[in-house]
Amino acid sequence: MRIAFATGDMKTVDAHFGSARKMAIYDVSVDEATFIEAIAFDEVSSQDGVHAEDGDDRLGAKIEALQGCAMLFVLAIGGPAAARVVNSRIHPVKLPRPESIEAVIARLQGQMAGTPPPWMRKILMADRKDMDFLEEEEAL
Repeated sequence: MRIAFATGDMKTVDAHFGSARKMAIYDVSVDEATFIEAIAFDEVSSQDGVHAEDGDDRLGAKIEALQGCAMLFVLAIGGPAAARVVNSRIHPVKLPRPESIEAVIARLQGQMAGTPPPWMRKILMADRKDMDFLEEEEAL
């Protein structure tokens, strides 16, 4: 499953969703994690989440760029932004403090290999259904 990480240094989940200048995208399975791409954003909110101009939608581009991701790890995300992310079928996860992307991936893989929490099971099942559909299409 594809996972996005809000980051400033490409090594640590250390950014608020609105102010993140970069998103690191990984494809994560139980056995491996593969870096897919880094997405950079020039137009971001300040760290306090306030936009430079009222009505300026800087989140839309970020949400659009994250299409296909199942989860998004951030340090913080405001309520309206979280609702928009969820409506795009991406599960936001807030971390209590900065943490290395490598450590977050290792923890995710442990959960995937063991008994994942209900919200993650739902994502994994949806991901499996999509894979089954793609395999059926290739067989035709």
